[in-house]
Amino acid sequence: MILTLPPFYSDMDSSTSAGLDRVHADRPRLAALAWAHFLNDGAANYLPGVLPAILVSLNLSVTYAGLFMAALLIGQALQPLTGLLADRIGGRLFIVVGLAGASIGGALVGLMPNRWSLLGLLIATGLCNSLFHPQSLAAVRAIGGRRHGGSMSIFLVGGEIGRGAWPVIASWLVTARGLHALWLIAIPSLLTLPVLWRYAPAAAPRPREATPLHLRAHAGPLARLVAFCALRSVMILSVVTFLPVLWHQGGGSLTGGASFITVLLLVGIIGNLGGGRAGDRIGRRPVIITAIVAGVALLAGFMGASGLLAWVLLALLGVALFSTLPLTVLIAQDILPENRSMGSGLALGFSNALGALGVVALGPVADVWGVSMALWAAVICGGLAIPLALSLPHGGRVVEA
Repeated sequence: MILTLPPFYSDMDSSTSAGLDRVHADRPRLAALAWAHFLNDGAANYLPGVLPAILVSLNLSVTYAGLFMAALLIGQALQPLTGLLADRIGGRLFIVVGLAGASIGGALVGLMPNRWSLLGLLIATGLCNSLFHPQSLAAVRAIGGRRHGGSMSIFLVGGEIGRGAWPVIASWLVTARGLHALWLIAIPSLLTLPVLWRYAPAAAPRPREATPLHLRAHAGPLARLVAFCALRSVMILSVVTFLPVLWHQGGGSLTGGASFITVLLLVGIIGNLGGGRAGDRIGRRPVIITAIVAGVALLAGFMGASGLLAWVLLALLGVALFSTLPLTVLIAQDILPENRSMGSGLALGFSNALGALGVVALGPVADVWGVSMALWAAVICGGLAIPLALSLPHGGRVVEA
């Protein structure tokens, strides 16, 4: 019996008849991409769950927590360039190579003998991550049917589950068998690669007659969108990076600190799914504004909470912040309809890289004034994102036929 999946149609030029306006999503391919996203983001982003153990193993201060996270994410600054190249050549090569490289890089983290080799490995892993995302995000837009927000949410949820679950899995491995056991993380991805190579959507190359890219014409809305996404990224990455360290400094276990990340990211799935659907129904900007205001209030409340209330506020923070993720990617793709992979790279990868630089700057703050001060600085960054949210483009509401 031969498994046959439907052909992949590119809708890179939504203003012409070059693509097929699908009513329903291509669910088998969407599921395959979501699974690949789970593996990619899990293997490439479990680092916060084992950072305390790495710092102890290499005898390093908490300043290096921000530096290591930045090294992992700085390669994502290249996502606009890899997205531009992906738009030109089409296919599925970047999806497969990105997953392979990110997974192998994640497997080698526990084998690095010093800080410099670890920094180099994390940069290389981030570069591979920059290959995977733009082409995948453009493919999801093309096969997602008319309800782009819902389909984009499903894909992004795969990544969020990976980023939420793998830190705990990695911390269990390290606690039970040591840092060297992290190589086991690559096994699921390596087994998936042949299937992904055969069945992942293959995007059509950008047509030669397509409208040329004019970044200057879109500079204003793109700059506001990227700034908003970068400040949101500072909020998320600060919690993910510094909260496990704060927990460990207070005598908590490695797995306990990783559990904070799991709660933030996995409960954030509710926001990811709900945000995409709400954007389809009432428009993207109202959802984004409401979510970022709520996110600032929740993070501030979390800083003064304890016990069960702290866990509840952290979970709600994940819902608020991650509800904006699919909507900002779609806004970027709408700003650059002829280069959707590049738009995706700007809204996700490049913005995350800028957010990572912000976390680097907060590392010395955490070292000198305490980890709590770094988290309060993240609250301020969220406040700065609110006026940017008010200036984002309208759009996204699906009008029922």
